[in-house]
Amino acid sequence: MTFSTLRRDWLGNVRGDLLAGIVVALALIPEALAFSIIAGVDPQVGLYAAFSIAVVCAIAGGRPGMISAATGAVALVIASLVRDHGVQYVFATAVLAGLLQIGAGLLRLGALMRFVSRSVITGFVNALAILIFLAQLPELTGVHWTVYAMTAGGLAIIYLFPRLSRAIPSPLVCIVVLTAIAMWLELPIRTVGDMGAFPEHLPAFALPAVPLDWQTLSIIFPYAVTVAAVGLLESLMTASIIDDFTDTPSDKSRECKGQGLANIAAGLLGGMPGCAMIGQSVINVKSGGRGRLSTFTAGVVLLVLVVFLGPWVRQIPMAALVAVMIMVSISTFSWTSLRNLATHPKSSSAVMLATVAVVVATHNLALGVLVGVLLSAVFFASKVHMVLRVESALAEGGALRRYAVHGQVFFASSEAMVAAFDFHEAVPAVCIDLAHAHFWDITAVDALDRVVHKFRRHGVAVEVTGLNRASRTMIERYGTHDKPGRAAAAPH
Repeated sequence: MTFSTLRRDWLGNVRGDLLAGIVVALALIPEALAFSIIAGVDPQVGLYAAFSIAVVCAIAGGRPGMISAATGAVALVIASLVRDHGVQYVFATAVLAGLLQIGAGLLRLGALMRFVSRSVITGFVNALAILIFLAQLPELTGVHWTVYAMTAGGLAIIYLFPRLSRAIPSPLVCIVVLTAIAMWLELPIRTVGDMGAFPEHLPAFALPAVPLDWQTLSIIFPYAVTVAAVGLLESLMTASIIDDFTDTPSDKSRECKGQGLANIAAGLLGGMPGCAMIGQSVINVKSGGRGRLSTFTAGVVLLVLVVFLGPWVRQIPMAALVAVMIMVSISTFSWTSLRNLATHPKSSSAVMLATVAVVVATHNLALGVLVGVLLSAVFFASKVHMVLRVESALAEGGALRRYAVHGQVFFASSEAMVAAFDFHEAVPAVCIDLAHAHFWDITAVDALDRVVHKFRRHGVAVEVTGLNRASRTMIERYGTHDKPGRAAAAPH
């Protein structure tokens, strides 16, 4: 990394990053407390995780301006581990999950994001927006009328204040103003302090207090694999979304390694594992955060707030944070995707809607994305005839059938190629012209072998012509139809 890149990431937007980081820190506190409750751990476990993961990802992550901390998706994964074995096993799981994520980064598995279609990403974004909004409803159900008034007032500040000035992020103004009003009028509304106790000391380094044996590994390994997979999936999806928001690229492999280092740090500092957070990342971007300094500021300010300024932070009304999160929900949702339902291909719309439906129904982001990717693959396979075309014509007075294969032959199109040949036609010879085709994998080579051997079993002479150099090399190495000694091993 060059000095100019370091300077841009850390000092290219100092004022905007500092202010955005403060806003994110305030929004992270109730989230970390809520996720601690979901996981069944003490509040300080979620707060320490939010601090350590944010700070390490700011330094080591591959997506400047993205916020990572304790998350609900990971909290759901480890809840049963906490219940059955205790919090120390959570710390050990965080360390092991981090090592697995570093391994994924070294193997450059972040590049697999290219196989996630735009429809899946849009569905992921829309589902998260819906979940963020639904998560605010408990704070707006069966409450005093002043909560609704404060929330409406907070939304008014968020959307109207930028017309007066953009010097200070409007979400920060919303939080400060509503906190001052609630304290001045002593309003009977729920505050951040009602969600749980704050830690009274800084986190300390300690190895997880678990036996270092195979039994411990057998307990934590399944959880670590799930945490690593869910964390990387959510982080890489969020990185792609922030790439679009900011029109800047990110290093997905470095992000994998950064998330791994962050989870190791969290486990060694008494925190639960986590990953990137789409809601807080959107808050950061919308508040002007662009560089690593914003993520670093969010983590450090959060720790300072909860440890040293706890009595003041406890007074923040939840209505103010609800207003901020509703803004995030509205900003995150892709409203153009609704209009595109009428114009985009039905298969793309189906993938997007299926991703949304599964995520919202199960609250499982990984499952929703998996369903979307699989559905995309199914639709792709159904369109494989567009990738491959086989033409045929009789020649030499009916004594020769010439087949011309056009397109890409690989695992998804090989069966379509085999099905295009007529093995029962009574012709003495067949010529397969591959001048306009390319063979990509062993499955494609196997398909050609099956075609040739099947014709020969029917007594038809076969000639294969027109292979390009790459296809010929693969067929010579793995094929059987041109090797008499291996013909007996060909599939029947």
